Amino acid sequence: MNNTTKASDKSFDLRTYLEDRRGRIDGRLERILARSHAETRVCTAIRHSLMGSGKRFRPVLCLAAAEAVGGVTKAVLQTACAIEMIHTYSLIHDDLPAMDNDDLRRGRPTCHVAFDEATAILAGDALLTLAFDTLADCGQYAETDAVRMLRVIGMIAGASGYRGMIEGQMRDMQAEQAPLDLDSLKEMHRMKTGALIETAVVSGALLAGADREQTDALQVYAENIGLAFQVTDDILNVRGDPETMGKASGTDQARGKSTYPALMGLSRADEYADSLVDNALQAIAIFDTKAKPLTALARYIIARNK
Repeated sequence: MNNTTKASDKSFDLRTYLEDRRGRIDGRLERILARSHAETRVCTAIRHSLMGSGKRFRPVLCLAAAEAVGGVTKAVLQTACAIEMIHTYSLIHDDLPAMDNDDLRRGRPTCHVAFDEATAILAGDALLTLAFDTLADCGQYAETDAVRMLRVIGMIAGASGYRGMIEGQMRDMQAEQAPLDLDSLKEMHRMKTGALIETAVVSGALLAGADREQTDALQVYAENIGLAFQVTDDILNVRGDPETMGKASGTDQARGKSTYPALMGLSRADEYADSLVDNALQAIAIFDTKAKPLTALARYIIARNK
């Protein structure tokens, strides 16, 4: 990865920023979970998966986009948490033996390993419904624009459903028997990974009052970093350290999956990820210094080791 793209803005401390925003997100998630007042097996499984050492990348992006536009409201934070719930539900189900059959996630045993398959399925189902319950709660906040909130809910449903994440996972599994070409791989990842990342960014912006120009710029940013995120994930699956990543490496090759390193080679995949981040940064130049968190997060995507 080139030095220009990897270089950090020395006036912005990403580590401190991430710690603060993750703290806000985790605090809100804890309050949402506490409302159930339950210590059932399903609730314990939800907590096991949701409150692990996740990157919180999608909800942090949601907050950062809102900050670039106008600021984080209660509805923005609530929406960010709902998006993390949906992401976690997808991980629980993706890890199942019928799909990716992984046994390590976020540095701990996957949900079906720690509990059992039936509990994991139900915990994932519960997280998905809890996410929309959490979104519905945004109506209680005086600052919430009802029209924008409904638009956000529709976007999240689309990104996490058969037009997005679900279809992307289906294509990913089918690709183990029928390898994909590069264009098909990009489209599959746009659905499986990119759609929810794009929705996280645009949702935060819309709820913070973004106008059309700002929304369009952030859409381009999100499309590029969403793809860069997946390219980097594929690269890490080849050369990443399992202990650092908190999950196994080399699994893509073992399953015969189509990946960017397999189709392009590691060197070209690195270069491609760099170019995607460059495109993303050009798109958010209109925000000037307010884009510092978004800029640092885009660079973090390709510099990360997990």
